[in-house]
Amino acid sequence: MSEVRFGLIGCGVIYKTHADALAKIDGAKLVAVHDIVHEKACEAADLYHCAPAKTIQELCELSDAVIVCTPSGLHAEVGVQVAQSGRHVMVEKPIDTTRAKAQSLVDAAKLAGVKLATISQHRFSSAIQRTREAAQNGELGDLLAGDAYVKWYRTQAYYDSGDWRGTWALDGGGCLINQGIHMIDMIQWIMGGVKSVQAQVRTASHDIEVEDIAQALIEYKNGAIGLIYGSTSFYPGLAERLEVHGKHGTVILEGDRVKMWKADPVAAAEGLYGGGVMMQPTPNQHTADQNEADLVASSIDDPTSKWGEQHRLQLEDFTWAILDGREPFITGEASMEPLKIIMAIYQSAKEDGRRIYL
Repeated sequence: MSEVRFGLIGCGVIYKTHADALAKIDGAKLVAVHDIVHEKACEAADLYHCAPAKTIQELCELSDAVIVCTPSGLHAEVGVQVAQSGRHVMVEKPIDTTRAKAQSLVDAAKLAGVKLATISQHRFSSAIQRTREAAQNGELGDLLAGDAYVKWYRTQAYYDSGDWRGTWALDGGGCLINQGIHMIDMIQWIMGGVKSVQAQVRTASHDIEVEDIAQALIEYKNGAIGLIYGSTSFYPGLAERLEVHGKHGTVILEGDRVKMWKADPVAAAEGLYGGGVMMQPTPNQHTADQNEADLVASSIDDPTSKWGEQHRLQLEDFTWAILDGREPFITGEASMEPLKIIMAIYQSAKEDGRRIYL
């Protein structure tokens, strides 16, 4: 195989991001689209010069791999059908809205011998990857805390724009599972996994079934603590923010860009890193302040921090995982981790903040 033929299911808001990304990837081609409203599929097919499939089966027959962009609560149901047809599966976040349904998709892909991934495009940000490296190799010292803030704003009209939005059945929850899941995945990946959560949620400013404000106290597997805060209630909406604190350094990211990077050069020089592998200095190493300034400056125009480019990078990785016969960078199993955390947060909130162990 020299080219992966992609099909796409669900021609709603996000599908154009995927279609535009595929058009920029060597070795990938969008060949078919499908939507339960066939007129939407026809419009998308005209726009992207591909076939409007009337059924999922017809789309699979034309494709080698399929991107699932349906409402969240249908991801596993549709994805299982695709996997059982022998096609590789990429689903939009989250992998699904319950652990049981998500696991059914992971199991179906494994049984069919096809590749499965879930969109978590922020992991392809250079700043995110550099922060994880610093956290995990001990560059920041023993990790003390990791916080994620997603203080966004959505109008009531946003929720009214689709009858699945803001529902437990098809959205699976509110500001955490829909908007916050990316930063939850980033902070747990950077910090090395979550051990337990204690949470509160509220439906404060929208007429919806699910939460529009949520906060959770986090205990990480390495003993560090942290806070996850998500909302769609805060006008006018702020950039998502990650804060990582170690014994010898702090990194703050906003919108996948480095806002602050401070690491103690004395600790580095004396080999006081904890919990990781000491990095050897390079012959032309700058001072710590110069390195930090460079990181902040280079992050401003970093293409991997821009919307659309991260999707392209993840879809490119998925394409070449298929062509090269390897696993994608983000597997179905890895996609379960942020879902487990969110489900634990919801359970804790239902039980008046009881600590829930993952």
